[in-house]
Amino acid sequence: MLPVSLDTVRVFLHVLAATVWVGGQLTLGALVPALRGYEGVTKVAARRFNTVAWPAFAILVLTGIWNMTATEMSDQAQMTLNVKMAFVLLSGVAAFLHMRATTKRALAIWGALGLLGALTALFFGVQLG
Repeated sequence: MLPVSLDTVRVFLHVLAATVWVGGQLTLGALVPALRGYEGVTKVAARRFNTVAWPAFAILVLTGIWNMTATEMSDQAQMTLNVKMAFVLLSGVAAFLHMRATTKRALAIWGALGLLGALTALFFGVQLG
């Protein structure tokens, strides 16, 4: 059996948080059309998702900083990381604005941008791995 190291724990926590943040958005997005038929259920589901999504985002940021300080990077990897961080920022800001949105149009736009940012950040994160 391979030994468990602090590096393994760091990457595990980062990937686990990403599964909650990105996977949760995909799952909730798929469920919303089915939930719309029940008065108030969509908002309740979104609020409950936020109770796990935002802590996961915080863990992503913290473990991301830990990842950056724990590994040496080439100039190309650093550039990829910078691009990833721009999409992380887009994902977080758009998700926050989605939470604050009051119109269906704003909900759709900010929700789509949040998911796009999350998926793109995930792609570049996998590329860095």
